[in-house]
Amino acid sequence: MRSVLPPGIARRLWQILAVIGIIATGLYTLFPSSAIADASFALLAILVMAACVIGPLRWGAEPPEAWRSMAAAAILFMVGVLIRPTVTEMAMPWPLLADIASFSGYLLLGAFVLILLHRRGSLDRHAALDGLTVCMSAGVASALLLALPAAEVPGREPLLSVIQGMYPLFDVMVVLLMVNLTFTAKHWPVSLIGLLVMMTGIFIGDLAYAIEGTDGKVYASPLLNVPFMLAYTALGVAALHPSVVDMGRAAKLPAQAWSWPRLSLLLPALAVPFALLPTHVSASTTARVLIALAGALSVVLLLVRAISAVRAQVAAQLRSEHQATHDPLTGLPNRQSMSSEVARLVTVVDPEGHDRVWVYMLDLDGFKWVNDSWGHDTGDQLVIEVGRRLRAAVPIAIPVARVGGDEFLLAFIGEKGGALRLVDDIRGCFSRPFPVRDHDVVISASIGISHAAADPVNAAVTAEALMRDADTAMYRAKGEGPGRSTIFDTSMHAQVRERIELEVALRQALADEQLYVAYQPLVRLDTGVPLGAEALVRWVHPERGPIPPMTFIPIAEDAGLINAIGTWVRKEALRQLGVWRSEGSVSEDFYLSINVSPRQLSDPELPLIVSGEMLRYGVPAHCVALEMTESVMVDGSSVTSRVLFELRELGVKLLVDDFGTGFSALGYLRRFPVTGVKIDRSFVTGLGVNHEDDEIVRAVVAMSHALGLSVIAEGVETPLQREALWAVGVVNGQGWLWGAAVPADEFAQRWRDAIIQSAEAPAIAADPAAGRRHRRRPQ
Repeated sequence: MRSVLPPGIARRLWQILAVIGIIATGLYTLFPSSAIADASFALLAILVMAACVIGPLRWGAEPPEAWRSMAAAAILFMVGVLIRPTVTEMAMPWPLLADIASFSGYLLLGAFVLILLHRRGSLDRHAALDGLTVCMSAGVASALLLALPAAEVPGREPLLSVIQGMYPLFDVMVVLLMVNLTFTAKHWPVSLIGLLVMMTGIFIGDLAYAIEGTDGKVYASPLLNVPFMLAYTALGVAALHPSVVDMGRAAKLPAQAWSWPRLSLLLPALAVPFALLPTHVSASTTARVLIALAGALSVVLLLVRAISAVRAQVAAQLRSEHQATHDPLTGLPNRQSMSSEVARLVTVVDPEGHDRVWVYMLDLDGFKWVNDSWGHDTGDQLVIEVGRRLRAAVPIAIPVARVGGDEFLLAFIGEKGGALRLVDDIRGCFSRPFPVRDHDVVISASIGISHAAADPVNAAVTAEALMRDADTAMYRAKGEGPGRSTIFDTSMHAQVRERIELEVALRQALADEQLYVAYQPLVRLDTGVPLGAEALVRWVHPERGPIPPMTFIPIAEDAGLINAIGTWVRKEALRQLGVWRSEGSVSEDFYLSINVSPRQLSDPELPLIVSGEMLRYGVPAHCVALEMTESVMVDGSSVTSRVLFELRELGVKLLVDDFGTGFSALGYLRRFPVTGVKIDRSFVTGLGVNHEDDEIVRAVVAMSHALGLSVIAEGVETPLQREALWAVGVVNGQGWLWGAAVPADEFAQRWRDAIIQSAEAPAIAADPAAGRRHRRRPQ
């Protein structure tokens, strides 16, 4: 419920009620047996009842029915207190009205605490045993000192005597519930302290009434109600304080320890029955029997509590050991446990036999796509289902473990033939879709395999080597395509070392500015005049020399560096374009094409960042094109889709790079706001020689023009390819025919005059149909 009060006042209502409660208690104390006293008590009770409804709703405390029960109890207690002075002097059964109201209030108070305990998951047997011990001690003391003397008062109605003797026992039962509530709380918020103060006030008030009841008095003085008013005030504070939400939240301690606060309550409780023996209250046989039973039961409860604590400690230890060796999501063994198991298998294999230990490392292909598209909860469900299928697909003797986010490990003892058959069994787990949260997810797994003979002496070292080599083979399999499997060989070690060294060097290259941006022209096929250029990252290692992009870009993606590199390239390219435009080295419509990775396009802030960079460097949006792969459209999440549309709204061109090599589909081009495609060089290579390549390119051009998309051909290397592209309707191209990508200074020096003197190119770049209107055969 949204409060109509300002937030500052709403958060201080508990303080306001505390002040009102103190004032009302003062008035009641100063003017007892008066209308002021009754009005103060009634007003405070009504305010507290309202607080029990409004406070939990205001702060969203659960469950609301608990606090409604407490509100009803507050009203019933008020009725019992206010009518007691009047009905006490009346003939039976009128005096019972006050007791009926009070008893009903106790029942609702007990229901309130029970509902909270159930909601918090705090109905703990250890706390219950401790509460019973305290209850047993308090109960026997209350019975001997208060209840029995009150019940034996001569000249009073027997029913009334029994009722007066039950009040202390009601308090003991409620104390039992409150002990359970406090013993299972990790911390004591203000609301819990308020409830404890409330119970203390009720207990003191009932105790005062009970003491008066031993002399035969049902009602002696209105001042006996002062503790009840303080209890009301504490209840109102508990209901209105923001920490009221903590009362319904799970707050169970991980283990019930023999803490000093617990012992300080239990030890006196154990001593009470025996301390009553030498007193006058044990004079009768009934009293001695009651004391003996209470003492014996307290000891039994203590023994049961001790046994329960030991069993709980053992169970906690077993849970801790299981959690340390098993994956919490799938319940499968984890890497630590699997390492020990593989080491054991290495010692089991007969060194003289032909059997070997085989280790399989699995990595799910496309798992990141599932997480990005449907969320991590769906990814977790997929991992659980994969683990279940793997465990069901292989014999129980073959250990299966989850050793990473989407990585699984299996171990097998046997011949090579059996090891390869196990690969087929593993692949069978992925032959049908995985139903996850109303989705059918189709994925595969890349499998790396390693094997070794027995080595009992160096079992642990051999086990770690097997797992490491299987991991290396898995990365090789993943590089060959999804769903592949590879058996480790020693040559992979050198490749792994090479990759690690390159990753370290690439990180250093970013810091030392070893990277630079090269620019390759995007030209008109008929004139050879650049319309724009593609910004391409290049790396010159100080010792190794130039490192090809096809070598370091995949490393950057795996190492999580692609975002940093992509951001640096984009900023540097936009800065350079701003410089060229200010110097007059390029025309007003000359544009730069910059590659963006799927990770960059999944950043919802990318449009705002690009807009700021264009503004900073003075580059208009129509002079910027962002190139993406087709996988972005296929695998694109809702975030990626929104980013693409926002980029297009800025006026930025969106090009599909390497078109035709991925998941080419007309539907994707229609669904996303792309402005052009770049035909992959693999289709350009066979133009003029292979008729099929001619027809494929012709179809792509026709489709693109029908959708109003521009077309750029990549990898143009010969005049024959240029003529063939022009013949099928391609207007613009890129490739070595016009030169490789070169640094900014060299690019500007070579193409400056041609770019400035060109007037027709920008119009054709913006309007693909213009190429067909002005198309002529190149000379």
